[in-house]
Amino acid sequence: MVKISAADVKKLRDTTGAGMMDCKKALVEAEGDFDKAIDILRKKGQKIAAKRADRESTEGVAVTRISDDNTSGVAIVLACETDFVGKNEKFVALAGEFADIALNYDSKEAFLEADFGGITVAEKLVEQTGVIGERLDIASFEKLEAAYVGGYTHIGKIAALVGLSANVDNADVLVKDIAMQVASMGATTLSYKDFDPAFVASETEARIAAIEKDNEELARLGKTLKNVPKYISMAQLTDEVLAEAEADAKAQLAAEGKPEKIWDRILPGKMQRFILDNTTLDKEQCLLDQTFIKDEKKSVAEYVKTYGDVEITGFKRITLG
Repeated sequence: MVKISAADVKKLRDTTGAGMMDCKKALVEAEGDFDKAIDILRKKGQKIAAKRADRESTEGVAVTRISDDNTSGVAIVLACETDFVGKNEKFVALAGEFADIALNYDSKEAFLEADFGGITVAEKLVEQTGVIGERLDIASFEKLEAAYVGGYTHIGKIAALVGLSANVDNADVLVKDIAMQVASMGATTLSYKDFDPAFVASETEARIAAIEKDNEELARLGKTLKNVPKYISMAQLTDEVLAEAEADAKAQLAAEGKPEKIWDRILPGKMQRFILDNTTLDKEQCLLDQTFIKDEKKSVAEYVKTYGDVEITGFKRITLG
């Protein structure tokens, strides 16, 4: 029988991440052949991975990596089955190693075929499934390139990347603030100009129906009814719609007996209120139209303007589950 030294076991453990006893058993079975022992452990991982293929990997950790010149960034989720594993230091470190590699690839498919210590990333996931005993998966992969890219991760559960059109003074502060906005507020698009008209029409109908249903219950309880907007996005507020709203506002001022000479002081506020009431979709889903989380007096677009000649060119957001 071949004698297995503690140094051999440690070397195999350092290479594969497997437990001491699993490494010793593999070396014994391989009669001390190091490469064969690695193969034995990987086959064990394949068997465990096959058994757990139908398990849901809804826990894990979200990680970002930014290139040294800040022109590209990647965000990935290394998913597992339990929160206990997701918080493990070695698991988090493994996610970091994957992210370092992912930064060099433009797609999840190419990344999974990339080299990880002599095997592919996909094979490493299978190997570590055998080591950890839970199904591992790259649940999310997002790449972003721009003149300046930065990112933010919230307690390993949400990660965001933001791209800027230029590397301006304090770009690192700006990009982190906007990435925090993306992570916390969950915008789905940059501007209302990106919305598909059919989506806006469908969403408008659904939201109006929901408010009208709520109002039925509020009326029954004798409570104040919610305002039912005609519109929900700036994409719907054409010049004709705004002109009609202004005419209605003037008619209201006249009916209230307000002197016409002071209308110019009142109308801007009324029009601003009309726009706020009829752009709720933009406030929720459009990054530039959202209220800036660090200064509720500004929109995100207004905050970005304080940095000079720079624009947000794109963003990505990933979460667990």
